[in-house]
Amino acid sequence: MLPVLPPPCIPPAADSSSTPLDSGPDRGNPLNTTAILSVSNLQVRYPVSGRRMLTAIDDLSLTLHHGETLAVVGESGCGKSTLARAICGLTPISAGEIRFGGERLHGGDRRAVRRIGKHIQYVFQDPLDALDPRMTIAEILAEPLRHHFPKLTRGERQRRIDTALDAVALSPRHLTRYPHEFSGGQAQRIGIARALICEPSILICDEPVSALDVSIQAQIINLLQDIQRERRLAMLFISHDLRVVRHIADRMMVLYLGRLMEAGPAAALFDQPRHPYTRALLAAIPKADPAEEQERLEATPPLGNDLPSPLDPPSGCVFRTRCPEAAEPCKTYRHPPMELSLSHAVNCVHATTPDG
Repeated sequence: MLPVLPPPCIPPAADSSSTPLDSGPDRGNPLNTTAILSVSNLQVRYPVSGRRMLTAIDDLSLTLHHGETLAVVGESGCGKSTLARAICGLTPISAGEIRFGGERLHGGDRRAVRRIGKHIQYVFQDPLDALDPRMTIAEILAEPLRHHFPKLTRGERQRRIDTALDAVALSPRHLTRYPHEFSGGQAQRIGIARALICEPSILICDEPVSALDVSIQAQIINLLQDIQRERRLAMLFISHDLRVVRHIADRMMVLYLGRLMEAGPAAALFDQPRHPYTRALLAAIPKADPAEEQERLEATPPLGNDLPSPLDPPSGCVFRTRCPEAAEPCKTYRHPPMELSLSHAVNCVHATTPDG
């Protein structure tokens, strides 16, 4: 299935020859004025068999702003979840830095990292896998409070639990039950309540509806949007469903083999995609009408061979082995994404030339 395209990202500053693409705020949106999270030149590498290294994220930069949703999309293995886990501190980084409100999240004072940690909360893909089956819902919701707010009284803790439950439209009568007693949609509401219990500034949603029935997905997406508006949360939204992304994202980033291909306002990337990979992803979105779907299948050129191994990525542009527009310059092209406008950047030699 197609990866979901994230909200538009604003490119880096003037010297694009040395600065990686940055996803800045949508200047037309008054909410997106203050960057709460910044990621600069991030690299995540894993040792594999022998002395070989797998590069999961390569020189990636972004910013996330109060009240906005930045979507990150790409095929499986492109680095979406690795990026999310690195921001949360669940995956160590090899280079670059991650800052929340100006404070470093990696390599800094441990007490500062723990203090900041409660402001960035994670909503997982499979809600039932993310909830401890041996704990009641009351215990699941109380656990992060005991960790981050050990001085809360019993009454204060209960008030926070009640508030979180109310935010996801669940009742206090659910507190004595166990995760297996809930449907997938209810379990995801519990996962969202647990993420909200610490009153975070950022929600990282990693494929939050992909494990749910289609009939339930819209309810969870609407719930997330309502919570975001009420609390002015920033949201990093990872998804493989481009239709969901189009509905929820303000800005969007497209990743391929850990590198940024294109970034900008979601509307711009959906309506005028400039990178061949972005166009291929959009062209693969199924149509509801059977006749339109047949026309799409006949008109959509295949992407070519399977995703290359991140252990042995192609030289130059990593997408060139599957790109219908690949040419000789692509074999050596390796530059940071370049600005097409104030809020739209692309990492493609064709799109950044005068005739592109």
